[in-house]
This record gives sequence, structure tokens and C-alpha cells, in this order.
Amino acid sequence: MIYSPIMSKYEAIIGLEVHAQLLTDTKIFCGCRAAYGDEANTNVCPVCLGMPGTLPVLNKKVIDMALKAALALDCKINRENIFARKNYFYPDLPKGYQISEFDKPLAEHGKIEFELSEGNVKSVRITRIHIEEDAGKNLHEGFSDSDKFSYVDMNRCGIPLIEIVSEPDIRSAEEAAAYLQELRKILRYLGICDGNMEQGSLRCDANLSLRPFGQEEFGTKTEVKNMNSFRSVRNAIDYEIERQTKMLENGERIEQETRLWNQSQSMTISMRSKEESHDYRYFPEPDLVPLNVENEFVTAAQSSMTELPQEKKYRLINDYNIPWYNASVLTETSALADYFEEACKSGGEAVQISNWILNELLRELNEDKTEIDNCRIKPAQLSSLVQLIEDKTISGKIAKSVFEEMYKSGKDPRVIVDEQGLGQISDQSELKDIVEKIIKDNPDQVQKYREGKAQLLGFFVGQVMKETEGKANPGMVNKLLKELLK
Repeated sequence: MIYSPIMSKYEAIIGLEVHAQLLTDTKIFCGCRAAYGDEANTNVCPVCLGMPGTLPVLNKKVIDMALKAALALDCKINRENIFARKNYFYPDLPKGYQISEFDKPLAEHGKIEFELSEGNVKSVRITRIHIEEDAGKNLHEGFSDSDKFSYVDMNRCGIPLIEIVSEPDIRSAEEAAAYLQELRKILRYLGICDGNMEQGSLRCDANLSLRPFGQEEFGTKTEVKNMNSFRSVRNAIDYEIERQTKMLENGERIEQETRLWNQSQSMTISMRSKEESHDYRYFPEPDLVPLNVENEFVTAAQSSMTELPQEKKYRLINDYNIPWYNASVLTETSALADYFEEACKSGGEAVQISNWILNELLRELNEDKTEIDNCRIKPAQLSSLVQLIEDKTISGKIAKSVFEEMYKSGKDPRVIVDEQGLGQISDQSELKDIVEKIIKDNPDQVQKYREGKAQLLGFFVGQVMKETEGKANPGMVNKLLKELLK
């Protein structure tokens, strides 16, 4: 279901709340492993299970990582932070409250910029970034008695999170997905979150309302949860916009509520009425003193910052004169961009190197479901392959077969060319003999060519390539054919 704003008199007002799991070794307030996929309820202790008499101790690495996110998103960092208890009852929350931040969060008033297309830059304001602990996970499927019981895994209790809340500056599902993709890239570049939505280490909720175009006042919003992929974010928001549009056009009232995205039915379903902040009865966490973010913390975070994706993309375009699209793909991960730059250092034309990465290398990696870090082809080897084409040692067609062997074996392209005798034939006298043979063997086509059917030149080129198993220098073949066919 695709929503078209052109056909509607309503404008979508969207804000996103993104929870990012931080890549610490241990949890936020205890020494339990912060690992995904371990056996249920094995990474737990009295602290993260909320046993009476236990006290939380703040993990400093959480602050370091959260500060990086705040700096990358151009936020104002609040020097005084106060942790608060967010009170609610749910089976996966053993303490009956979640330690979070409320009125004094880590950072506020930032922004994120991203491109929807070349030159079309969108800016979204960041309301706040705050630190909190994760809850456990309820398991409703996968057991023999799942029709009667639900289970709970507490391993996730106490995993450190940052929640990044945007202003309602987003106007479409496309913009929401682009915002989320850019945010994910930034967090991965910083090395503070792996961004895996399917595993839940990056989770997104959307607050959405509609208003007539030209109206300043916001409409009644709904919150949409349970979106575990970029595709589901687009589809859920499109569905919800269309659902609310139909209700308004029919004179129905929008209820403020929380809705879940049902992937199998491609629709949102009502979960509960939407809570307000007072429903959670926030109050300062009595077991944690206020956090004072000293200058040395901020300086340390700044000194460890890396080049961010948008900055890197523009630099690649300027430094290597590659197309915007190529630079956009290459900067999806810092490892891929580093691979490209390393290859360029070894020589070879940068655009051709980027094309080989995009068209050949990424295809193979995607098929194998592996990352660039595990690629057998080293950057210098890819550069060497491009140089073999540029100096006409091999043709582009032969290069593809060489590439396939490189990907399988990890061998250097020059070794493969020598071992298999794949070097391009550029000896004029040798090629002339082959061309003369092709002309002699095809008198009818020669006659037609001389009568004006110039397109038959391609036929003769193909015959020469077939005769030489693709090794003939194409430019030299074309030149010889044109001379001898006259």
C-alpha cells in the first residue's frame, strides 16, 4: 500500500523515537554480558533482575558512547544529568520500573541532515538523546505450549540504550526511512551500535498525525511500534497515513493510541491507549547520584570521533571525482569506503575501481551474505585488475572471468592471467592474419558490408573475438576490419 500525498488534502506530521543498543561488553548497571543470542536467562544477576538490596553502578563506557552520538548529531550536551525511574508494570520488567532520564537528559537540540536524492537535502531536528536500560523480552511463539503460555527472557534486562527523539519534521514514509538509514549509518560509523533491526539492537517507533495543508495546529497522533526493518517502517507509515486519511474523510475521530505493525497482515492494529509522561510517575532514581558530564569526558569523546558518512561521501566525490550514486553506496559502511580508498592508493582509475566494487564485488558479497572485511580480494588486487584493463593487457570481458577466479581463490590477477594465458592479443601482424581469415571465410557478409550494411562490422568483430577466445584487442580489431573490408 503506497500513500500518495499528491492525492490527499492532508499533510503527514511524523516524529521518530529510535532506541539504539550500545556496543558495550557489559550491561549499564552491572557486570553481566551484554550479548545477543545466548541461552535465555543466563546473562542475569541480582542487579539487573531487581532483587531487593541491590545497587546499580553506572558503566562509564555507556557515557562515552552516548556522548559520541550527541556530538555527531550536533546536540547541546547537558552538564548535569539526573537518572529517573519510569514506572510501569509489564512481565519483562522485573523491577517494575525502568531506569531512564526524563527532565534532564544527556543532550538536546541537535539535527541530522541526509539526502533524499542528489542535491535534495533534508534536515530533521533532534529533540533529545537520553540514556536508559532495556527491558527483557517476552516470547509468545516457538514453544509447544505457546497457545497457552508466554515465556520471558531476562538477558536483555539492563542492556544500555540511547533513545534518540526527533522533532515532528518528517513528512512521508520515504523521509522516515531515509532518516533512519542515515542515523543507522552514523551510529555504525561511530562504532557504538551494530544497527541490526531484526535482532532488535535498533528499534524505531513512529508518532504520526495528519492535518489539512496550511493548518498550523497538529492533529491527534498515534504511535506505531513493532517495525523491525526499513521496509516495515515505510509500509507501516504509509498504511497509517492512509488509515487516518480515510477516517478523517469519513468524519471519524482519530484516537490517541499505540498501534502495532502486523507484518503478515500488512496493517496496524490497536494495542493500547497512548500513555502520557505523567502515567509513568517519573521521579529521580534514589540509588544513583546526578551525573556531571565533565569537560574531560566531552574532550575524550571528541578526540575519538571518526569521519561521518555525509562528510565522507562529499570528500570522495571531490577527491576522486566519482559519481554521487557511487559515493553514496561506498559510504554505506566505513569499511567499504576504506576498501575503495585503499584500492585507489595502489593506482587505477577511481571511477572504474568504484564501478567494479559496486557492480561485481558487492554482488558476490551479497550472494555469500558476507561483509567486505571477509573478502578474499584485497584492495591492491582489485586495483591491479583495473590497471590490467587500462594498459590493455586484458579486455573487459576477460577481466570478468579473472575477477571470478580472484574471488574464489584470492590469487593476484596478474598471476591468473599468466597461468591461464589470458593476456590480450595486441600484436598487429598476428591480429591481421586472424582478421584476413575471418574475411575470407565470410564472403557473403563482406559483399553486404561493402554494399552499405555497416552494422555488419559488429558481426566481424564478434567472429574475431570468438576465434581468439575474447583475447583480441577490440580497438585494434575494429581498426583492422575497417581497413581490410574496404
